[in-house]
Amino acid sequence: QVQLVESGGGLVQVGGSLKLSCVASGSIFSILVMRWYRQAPGKQRELVASITSGGSRTYADSVKGRFTISRDNAKNTVYLQMNSLKPEDTAAYYCNAALVPLEYWGQGTQVTVSL
Repeated sequence: QVQLVESGGGLVQVGGSLKLSCVASGSIFSILVMRWYRQAPGKQRELVASITSGGSRTYADSVKGRFTISRDNAKNTVYLQMNSLKPEDTAAYYCNAALVPLEYWGQGTQVTVSL
C-alpha cells in the first residue's frame, strides 16, 4: 500500500510559479512510475507529466517548456515545478503512483491562477 500526500498548491497570478510536492509512504518509491494529473471543473482529468523510475519524463503539450517534473528517491518525493502559469492551468492537481497493475492516488491540491 502506498499513500500519497500532495502539497504546494495555492493562488498565484498569471505568469507566476508554484512548486507542487507529493510524498509517498512505503519503501518502493524508487520503482514507481510517478505522474501528475489535473482536473478543472467540468473537464476530464488529464495527464500533465510523468517520470519513470529511470528518470524519463513526458509532458502534455499544453505544459511543455513551462512545467518540470522531478523526483527525489531519497525523500520519496515527486515534484512539479510550474512556471509561466496561465489561467487555463487552474485545476485540482493529483499525484499518481503506478506499479502495474497497482495504482495509487493522492487527495489533490488546488492551483488557481488569477488574472
